[in-house]
Amino acid sequence: MKPDPHRTAMLRLLVRLAALALLMLAAVLRPAWAIESEGDITLQSRYWIDESGVMSIQEVTNIEAAKLQPMDRHRAFPLGAAALWMRLDLPALDASRRWYLLLSGAPFIDRASLFSQGPNGLWQQRAGDHVPVAQWPHPNASPLFEVQPKPLGPVWLRLENRPAPTSPYVQLLTEDSLQFKRQWTYLLVGGYLGFGLLVFVVGFIHARLYGDPVFDAYCMYVACMLAFQLSFTGMGGLFLWPYWARFNDAAPAPFMLLMTASGIWFIRQATALARHSRRVDRAVVGFSLFGLVFPAIYILFNGALVYGILNLYGLLSVVLSISLCAWTWYRGERYSGWLILGFLPIHLSYPFPALRAAGVMADSWGTQYAVLIGSVIEIPLLLYVLHRRAKDFSESHARLRALDSTDPLTGLTVTPVLRLRLRDALRRARRSGHRCGVLLVELANHAEVVSREGREAGDRALVVAASRLSQVVREVDTVCRVADTRFAILAEGPQPDSARRQLAQHIVARGLEQVSRLPPDLSLRLRVVSAWAPDGAIEQTSDGNIDEQRLMQRMNWALDRLIKDPKKVVNHLDPRTTDEGRATAAPA
Repeated sequence: MKPDPHRTAMLRLLVRLAALALLMLAAVLRPAWAIESEGDITLQSRYWIDESGVMSIQEVTNIEAAKLQPMDRHRAFPLGAAALWMRLDLPALDASRRWYLLLSGAPFIDRASLFSQGPNGLWQQRAGDHVPVAQWPHPNASPLFEVQPKPLGPVWLRLENRPAPTSPYVQLLTEDSLQFKRQWTYLLVGGYLGFGLLVFVVGFIHARLYGDPVFDAYCMYVACMLAFQLSFTGMGGLFLWPYWARFNDAAPAPFMLLMTASGIWFIRQATALARHSRRVDRAVVGFSLFGLVFPAIYILFNGALVYGILNLYGLLSVVLSISLCAWTWYRGERYSGWLILGFLPIHLSYPFPALRAAGVMADSWGTQYAVLIGSVIEIPLLLYVLHRRAKDFSESHARLRALDSTDPLTGLTVTPVLRLRLRDALRRARRSGHRCGVLLVELANHAEVVSREGREAGDRALVVAASRLSQVVREVDTVCRVADTRFAILAEGPQPDSARRQLAQHIVARGLEQVSRLPPDLSLRLRVVSAWAPDGAIEQTSDGNIDEQRLMQRMNWALDRLIKDPKKVVNHLDPRTTDEGRATAAPA
């Protein structure tokens, strides 16, 4: 089997687009990667878990140092109702600069409190999802605290989070380093959101342009993806809902569910699943509806069980999306295979935040931005695949619609179209006071061609005749096949009488030209009848309306008589009127 050139070309283009996106991301993110590990003091700390979750700072400072465990690696702590205390022994800091402690993983920190002993006593700072971002000591996408250059003793950090595990990642940064890190974060997330909104608008335009509901599902998926990234990166809490602590705490999970449900719904629409199996389609609809309803359950009954169902739903959505695309592609859906490639970046990046949420991986820059990077590549690829899909479908629909108005053999318009155009031409002619030309052409020797060369040669003769008639008229004129061997020509616009006569002679002459695959002595003998329209009162009914059928009946009658006369090939019908100004029905 020869490879499909269209599929090969599309695959090459998709690979090039993906490679270009990766190169651009690498160029943009390289400075961010360079400062990711800067100032990491997590492994220099010691920790202790307060199982009761109610111990005060005074009680914790009195704990024996032997009970504190070293933080030997980046890890996740499933705390539940407990609290994680970290003791940070900061080195001597430059007093001429301002210093900050930054925690990553905003959606995985409910409460973060920093305690330090200064000249004026104990200094406490609070942040986290359970505190409005506007009330943080330093509003930021993730908890941020200022530290004194010369603290009187160790600094204690208290962390709470449930039901997701807590994975502390603490950085000690100067004001300049913090500002640089913020700028790159804003550039990354802001550029992503702007790009996502642009793709959303383009998808919305495509939905209106093609009238395809698949683009509506795609736009819904993109919108949910953008909302999830806003909440997951902490930018939504910083800029959009800084006073809504409860919403900021719950937002990542519901938006993830909505994004997953809309993605499955989009795949259902794009793969035409209902066409292949009603049972599978109903099951997928139920899966998507579960993702729309479960956010309310998650908010009301937040706990370990509900959190486990949330992670399981996300994992099943990845498996289901790949399975649906592969299954429908196997059953003949051409673009389902391309959807697998389109979703591949997000499928490859999903395990990072999923494993982080399950407590298997520790917090890092990669777990926080992996889905964002994957969606930057995924979203335009999906839009391109949908664009090619809609373009192919629209071309197919256009061809199907053309069959209703086009003769299958010759490609000319059919009789209803001619009647409509002739009726409009007669109305315009009466209003403007000029006449248009109407010609009826018969392939008189079609029966002879069939008898000598066969039916296929007869069909070829009809196609050639249609082609030559289309070549001798103007683009604004209409050529129609009105019977098996009979054609009609509508020449619109004001023109002299000589133009109608010359056109008829030209048609006869073109028919006499040699036809390929036919014997030299077998040319097309065309017979032509021409008339002016309007022709007196022939086209008017008793109530004064225009009836183009009367004109065609008169010309068909005249052409029938002309064919019986072998010595005459052209007949020009001239309008004749009675004493009352009404045209006669007989030809001139």
